[in-house]
Amino acid sequence: MAGTKQENTSPQNRVGVAAIIIEDRQKAAPRVNEILGEYGEIIVGRMGIPYRDRGVSVISLIIDGDTDTIGAMTGKLGAITGVKSRVTLIK
Repeated sequence: MAGTKQENTSPQNRVGVAAIIIEDRQKAAPRVNEILGEYGEIIVGRMGIPYRDRGVSVISLIIDGDTDTIGAMTGKLGAITGVKSRVTLIK
């Protein structure tokens, strides 16, 4: 859960990759970063690239958490205008 430290070796946890595309960096990036900070306990690694030729920013995350927490994070991200997010998980 956001705000609580979780043990990343729990059997319920899943490892995966989240892809986030931000279409309007000026408007959306502060809120995206705020949400990612809230869920920092499930983020193992992060890479962000501004793709200036296309006018978007792309963030990829390695995540390790339970499906409820991952779903809550991606749901909040997807609710931001101009932000798209998708997740691929393994057991």
